[in-house]
Amino acid sequence: MALMAGMIRRLDETVVNRIAAGEVIQRPANAIKEMMENCLDAKATSIQVSVKDGGLKLIQIQDNGCGIRKEDLDIVCERFTTSKLQTFEDLASISTYGFRGEALASISHVAHVTITTKTSDGMCAYRASYSDGKLKAAPKPCAGNRGTQIVVEDLFYNVATRRKALRNPSEEYAKILEVVSRYAVHNSGISFSVKKQGETVADVRTLSNATTVDNIRSIFGNAVSRELIEVGCEDEILAFKMAGYVTNANYSVKKCTFLLFINHRLVESSALRKAIETVYAAYLPKNTHPFLYISLEIAPQNVDVNVHPTKHEVHFLHEDSILEHVQQHIESKLLGSNSSRMYFTQTLLPGITASSADVVKPASSSSTNQGIKDKVYAHQMVRTDSRDQKLDAFLQPANKSKTSGPAAEESNKKKACEESGPQDAEMEECIDFNVRAIGAETVEKPEGSSERQRMSPEDTPARKKHRIDDDMEIEEDAKQDLTAACTPRRRIINLTSVLTLQEEISNQANANLQEMLHNHSFIGCVNPQWALVQYQTKLYLLNSTKLSQEMFYQILVYDFGNFGVLRLSEPAPLYDLAMLALENTESGWTEEDGPKEGLAEYIVEFLTKKNEMLKDYFSLEIDEHGNLTGLPLLIDNYIPALEGLPMLILRLATEVNWDEEKECFESLSKECAMFYSIRKQNIMDESDLNGQQTDESGPSKHSWKWTVEHVLYKTFRTYLMPPKKFTEDGTILQLANLPDLYKVFERC
Repeated sequence: MALMAGMIRRLDETVVNRIAAGEVIQRPANAIKEMMENCLDAKATSIQVSVKDGGLKLIQIQDNGCGIRKEDLDIVCERFTTSKLQTFEDLASISTYGFRGEALASISHVAHVTITTKTSDGMCAYRASYSDGKLKAAPKPCAGNRGTQIVVEDLFYNVATRRKALRNPSEEYAKILEVVSRYAVHNSGISFSVKKQGETVADVRTLSNATTVDNIRSIFGNAVSRELIEVGCEDEILAFKMAGYVTNANYSVKKCTFLLFINHRLVESSALRKAIETVYAAYLPKNTHPFLYISLEIAPQNVDVNVHPTKHEVHFLHEDSILEHVQQHIESKLLGSNSSRMYFTQTLLPGITASSADVVKPASSSSTNQGIKDKVYAHQMVRTDSRDQKLDAFLQPANKSKTSGPAAEESNKKKACEESGPQDAEMEECIDFNVRAIGAETVEKPEGSSERQRMSPEDTPARKKHRIDDDMEIEEDAKQDLTAACTPRRRIINLTSVLTLQEEISNQANANLQEMLHNHSFIGCVNPQWALVQYQTKLYLLNSTKLSQEMFYQILVYDFGNFGVLRLSEPAPLYDLAMLALENTESGWTEEDGPKEGLAEYIVEFLTKKNEMLKDYFSLEIDEHGNLTGLPLLIDNYIPALEGLPMLILRLATEVNWDEEKECFESLSKECAMFYSIRKQNIMDESDLNGQQTDESGPSKHSWKWTVEHVLYKTFRTYLMPPKKFTEDGTILQLANLPDLYKVFERC
């Protein structure tokens, strides 16, 4: 069968216009770009954009420019109607954004367009609607401000395939923000705003009196604006001028942000991008990029702007020479700014990946047979020694004790006991931490009898001796038989609620954090809340308050019902403690809660009824007269700050869930843990808090710093199972690590 030649037909004008519209308006961002350029050509100083569903449902753009004459509304949406071009030769000197007259025509062929406009000399505004480039009805007069408002509805309603391809409104809105942001940076004397319809806050907003740097700061953030270098050069022979801002060597991101304007037109140039990034490759880490804003002004007769339907590409003469000039100028600016670096970032602990098996061996231990494999490089060396000085060694004490020797130590002991003064609840005597005896503390015998005994240093169990000599390891049997306070266990607790709480703690534990705490080297205290430690080649800042609170909670759960007792020298009336707590603003008491005396009496009565359970499970002893006589002994050589005791009594009565067993034990343990944790507000000695303390060479006075280092952090090594949340909530912060520091300084 012979092949028949196809008939060539003239396409219908509607089809031609829709094909052309699809080339010019590829997505909502293109429509906004075209209309925004018309606003700029109209000398507008304020441009407001509002969109719905990513611009597919609605686009509204309003300016305060010169407006459109009523006589021109008839043909404003027809193809090739423009006020900026008359002859072909005018293209050689075109200085406006638009020149083809296709923008509004293309939009009207794929959407419903309504224009409201008013000129400066017009008596009123006029509104007109368009479809397929034609005016639907005669323009109607209406109220309006000077300028033009264009409303585009149902974009691509008649191009089903394009509409389906653009079904992600969030992605389209992001591209709209990108386009408007770039024009806002370049046009610093004009106010821009973009928002979703119905929203009151704009996602992009710049002011008419803002500078280019101000606009970069408001759109791209302070991290970019503070690292900017101003660039600018010109060449009369090549007839071009370059201006802009680029980031210095301090700033680097994974994706390059490149704003390029040629003759104030937003365009792309892969050749210029590669040329500039080649310069930055010598200054930035591998696979990172800078922020670039470049504005090139080239003689109009040397630029061909009519090479792409959307005008995002242009061609110009002497391209290679101009690129070389720009490249050399930016390189000279970077050389001048590379004399110093600034760092503003703080790295949150992402989770330690190295295990104890990965710790680098000392160079002396590597054998010649292993050769290069076990070679230890400088950036891998762990520089730590137990004999090294701590952070406090570099801080000069404000005053030193003039007396020394045993006599001074004895006098300091007496002075410390005398200065404590009458308190709501005192310990029986000042504890001598040097010999590590717990004479003021009474613990139950392992047989479970009601007798009490005092433990001497010689009787200290093996687990307690482990804290004196860190090189000794705890035997598993001893670990099972002793509590965290090194007192014998009286009984085994098999309550389901307690076992569930223990299982929750175990499941939430982070093995990497636990290993870090177990093998850390203590550096020093910043204040009672924060301390510095080193682990391998990393430096960490730890929140001692949160760590101690979590540790005491875990001890209360795991040693449940097996605590020793810290006996108070004098019984502390619960009524007085409750009144002290209610007087504190932290209690939240208001007149609506009733008289304080009545609340205090209720607290006494309530806790007295619970005294048997509190004594049996938590060693919190309350006598029949409503007096507090004993506190649980949680860890060896640690006495909680008694300033927090009134709030503990109040919170035990008000914050503990006494109805459900598991919730009761959990909330009660958390309240006790909060009381036992080290807290800045409970450190009463201000001179001690500021580090202006007397000479601590003797054992007579042990400040909070000594307690944090030698009691809490040594206990963290053995008993604390840090939960995973500590890697995210700022409890453990990584400040620096040796390999990264080598990368930073190797370029200096």
